[in-house]
Amino acid sequence: MAVMEVEFKFHIPAERLKAVEAAMRRGTVVRTRLQARYFDTADQALAAQGIVLRLRKEGRRWVQTAKATGDNALHRLEHNVDLGAAVGNSSPAIDPQRHQGTPVGDRLAKILAESGAPLVERQSTDIVRLTRDVRTTGAGAAVVELALDLGKVVAHAGTPEQRESPVCELELELKRGDVQGLVSLARRWSQQHGLWFSTVSKAERGARLLAKLEVVPAVKAETPRFAEEKEDKLDGRAIQQAVVASCLAQMLPNASEIAAGSTDEEQIHQLRIGIRRLRTALRELAGLDASAGFFDAAEWEPPLVEAFRALGTLRDREQVVKLAQPQLRDAGAPEFDPLADDEAAANAPSPSDIVRAAAFQSVLVSLIGFTAAAMPAEAEKAKEAAPEEQPAPLNAGDARRLLRKRLQRLHKQIVRDGQRFESLSVEEQHRTRKRLKRLRYLAEFVTPLFADDDGKKSAAGRYLKRLRPAQDALGQFNDEAVAMALYREAAERDARAWFAVGWFSARHAAGAKACRKALGKIEKAPRFWAKK
Repeated sequence: MAVMEVEFKFHIPAERLKAVEAAMRRGTVVRTRLQARYFDTADQALAAQGIVLRLRKEGRRWVQTAKATGDNALHRLEHNVDLGAAVGNSSPAIDPQRHQGTPVGDRLAKILAESGAPLVERQSTDIVRLTRDVRTTGAGAAVVELALDLGKVVAHAGTPEQRESPVCELELELKRGDVQGLVSLARRWSQQHGLWFSTVSKAERGARLLAKLEVVPAVKAETPRFAEEKEDKLDGRAIQQAVVASCLAQMLPNASEIAAGSTDEEQIHQLRIGIRRLRTALRELAGLDASAGFFDAAEWEPPLVEAFRALGTLRDREQVVKLAQPQLRDAGAPEFDPLADDEAAANAPSPSDIVRAAAFQSVLVSLIGFTAAAMPAEAEKAKEAAPEEQPAPLNAGDARRLLRKRLQRLHKQIVRDGQRFESLSVEEQHRTRKRLKRLRYLAEFVTPLFADDDGKKSAAGRYLKRLRPAQDALGQFNDEAVAMALYREAAERDARAWFAVGWFSARHAAGAKACRKALGKIEKAPRFWAKK
């Protein structure tokens, strides 16, 4: 059976497990023991392409399953083959051909053919699952399966190298109905029980055990993946969903790691970049679809801003000191740590606390649901009742025209600010840097929509390249401004900080001039979005 899964998966903190299990048992639950074996090539060719191949004993029956990543954070391609009741202690042999002719099976076959390597068992799981169905009513009517999984993932089973990772998670899968019903239920369970969205599958847990990975690389931004149809056919809603999905593809894995306790600086940095990209999308793409209740930037923005600033308070202060201290040392500054006895840093929440916050998790759930949802049911009904009165997503041509206007407006603002950068106030200089980032991110988002041929793609690349010197100059200028404020604050505790304040003050004028020159080079950059 081939299906497109739509599901959420949350990690359950150990101290919340008892309450979650009690809530699960308020309805009729089914208990099943799941024992699975996962297969891949020795060099993990399947894992590298986001594919999982497993044999699982579900109670008394064996099921072979192939899974692959879908179009967004909610979608998973899946094909299951029931192999019948177990016979004794033996298990059936793995056979990729069982998935032939399905989307995930075709992808699986292609990768195995390219690899040429045989399949080997990589890891196993032993899980006790409690499931029950929940019906949601109202506009988002749906049937959702709740699955509480408790158990472990094992690598190198039965050898001196055996390693284990505990599993304690709740999955919510849409069985039928409206995605918004799934979203509403996921938000409620997440908020009530302090759960956080996790991108780490059981197969990924096993792969980390095999590789002995404690910290995984941070996930960086990628260009939006628009639908298979030609970009000139995409309406405003499809553009919004694809761009938000690309932002979440960067944010979710990094947020998942941080929520689980990681303090990796690059993961925090990339999460903040993802949040800034998302905020650009919410601001600049807002006019592409006026359907009521669909693109709810006003609700989503505040928790994103709060998390961005809180993570920035932690990271920026530490990063600035790392960059500033060697320069100050070379300039003859006295040895001094501006973060010592820093009460603000000492009382700041940890990165995991920031990401686990109920408001932030709720926004993530809503945004994930947005990328998977059709028009809300209430908007559909209103449109049917009075189609001439109901706003609709912009068609492809109107969407491109609006995006041209947005790009042109930002471009002109940057050029204007650049010409008078040295006379701008501190707030206006900071606003210029934020505008430049918005221009860059918006240009990256929409490049495929204007890249009708290789010439357009090259033009977009050249335009983005023209922005980089200004980005670097304004980035350094901002870092030095943050450093000066930090050392000025520290000077109230220790007079040695005044050397740094004076040193950064002396560099301020030269830094502003460098920004003006770098911004001036953007004016003549050929605009790839302009009509010929």
